[in-house]
Amino acid sequence: MAQKTPAKKAHAEDPHYSQAVQNYEAGLRALQDRKFDKARTHLQKVLEGPKELADRAAVHLNICNQHAEKAATQFKTPEEHYDFAVSLMNVGDYVSAREHLDKLSKQVPKADYVAYGLAALDCLTGHVEDSLRHLDQAVKLNPVLRFQARNDSDFQNLAEDPRFTELLYPDPGGELPPMTDTSGE
Repeated sequence: MAQKTPAKKAHAEDPHYSQAVQNYEAGLRALQDRKFDKARTHLQKVLEGPKELADRAAVHLNICNQHAEKAATQFKTPEEHYDFAVSLMNVGDYVSAREHLDKLSKQVPKADYVAYGLAALDCLTGHVEDSLRHLDQAVKLNPVLRFQARNDSDFQNLAEDPRFTELLYPDPGGELPPMTDTSGE
């Protein structure tokens, strides 16, 4: 009767298994060094190998992907972060856009563009009062935004609201100080 070779010995003699183990170990070392792209490369090679290693590699690969996603949302400037939030609004992801704009409003509370973005988002999501409040704040910080809002389709829900009109088209003489008589009479 022939003896069966133990599974461990068979694995050790299999060059594909040995290569998968090497890739798995290299992936783990890279993961521990926080080199997620390098780890991902090694771990993806293991997915084609033996099931027990492939399952473990998939777990670690998931960790690499989570860190890569987190790194992708690290912004160098508030303006870059704002652009990302606007892109979320443009694809209709209003919940995520609000999270990012709220975070920005805490980071840079005096940023006119953040107040403007919140006004647009509030309008798009039907929060008229909040939209008007944020737009008023944005215009106070930067009066030029008044002209931008006039042509911004994000505010079409407010087009007929008299408060919106008053905000964007103020009384031309209302902002001027009263004239004093300098004629000497």
